[in-house]
Amino acid sequence: MSNAQADPVSSRKVTIAIIAGEASGDILGAGLIRSLRARYPKARFVGIGGDEMIAEGFHSLVPMDRLSVMGLVEVLGRIRELFNIRARLLDYFFATPPDVVIGIDSPDFTLAIERRCREAGIPSVHYVSPSVWAWRQKRIFKIAKSVDLMLTLFPFEARFYEEHDVPVAFVGHPLADRIPMDPDTLAARESLGLDPGKPVLAVLPGSRSGEVERLGTLFLEASRWLQARRPDLQLVIPCVNRDRERQVQALVESLEVTLPVTLVRGRSREVMAASDVVLLASGTATLEAMLLKKPMVVGYRLSNFSFKLLSHLVKVPWVALPNLLAQKALVPELLQDDATPDTLGAAVLERLEDNVERARLKEAFSELHETLKQNADERAAAAVSELIERKR
Repeated sequence: MSNAQADPVSSRKVTIAIIAGEASGDILGAGLIRSLRARYPKARFVGIGGDEMIAEGFHSLVPMDRLSVMGLVEVLGRIRELFNIRARLLDYFFATPPDVVIGIDSPDFTLAIERRCREAGIPSVHYVSPSVWAWRQKRIFKIAKSVDLMLTLFPFEARFYEEHDVPVAFVGHPLADRIPMDPDTLAARESLGLDPGKPVLAVLPGSRSGEVERLGTLFLEASRWLQARRPDLQLVIPCVNRDRERQVQALVESLEVTLPVTLVRGRSREVMAASDVVLLASGTATLEAMLLKKPMVVGYRLSNFSFKLLSHLVKVPWVALPNLLAQKALVPELLQDDATPDTLGAAVLERLEDNVERARLKEAFSELHETLKQNADERAAAAVSELIERKR
């Protein structure tokens, strides 16, 4: 039992405000609530959250889906509503001040609230660092004025905040706590109805229509390149919903990919667990593939204008999380003009057939998994609890 749990003052009533704007934040918030309630059994949790947080006894002042806006046009179309929600939250917090305000991700919305609360004397926490270490690094000065504590998922993020004298706690990544160190590949193949004796390539081109159109075509062309060299290869593509499933099916048919193709709605983690190699876009999926100990090839393309702009803004040498965590190139990143069917296919083929490399990667990924496996919910709750008690 931690000191905070054993301390009798922790049995008093506290009010903890949490703001989560997306499904991933809702999951993080639910885990944080469970661990905080062990310290503060009489705590009241209020703010904005989804079904996961509500199931833990959270009171959401506004439906979370009102914050789940993606894309510039969509945001502009609802900007007045978002400002009204922000004003409503601040009025509520100022009228009945909580012991702490915690914004989970969604920095464009939550950081402004955290700053106003901090200026009013309410301790503020931000959970999940923006990519300030990678681009627009001057945002660190705004963050420093907005938070009493930053909770990071990755150790390299914590080092960046320490260098800029921002109070920070590295708590680890919840996915590292949930994904087993030795995933069961055979069970995943049986669950998906795949032939356990033949190699499996998982293809994850993204979840949005434009991304699937651009990368799905590229990845399927790479798969067609592979079919001439490994006709025994099984292709599995998880699709986030019915629309993406129809889109991918149309691409498979138009490109005449004759490898056995299995489309799966959702279940992307299970698909990766069943695979020998993963071909995927950059993003959180690269972290999941790493935790599942799967060799991967990362490919991505943008418009030439967007790529040139980002190339000037981004301050880190890699985009894939395994490489960022290791601070070296563990997995190949084939971006923009380097991402062709031939180069992607050849990189996949190499990782299918090089058993020495596969063993080396598994060892490296296991070490990184151990680094991130920190019991994130508990560590985050401990850091928040320490802030509450210190401010009291």
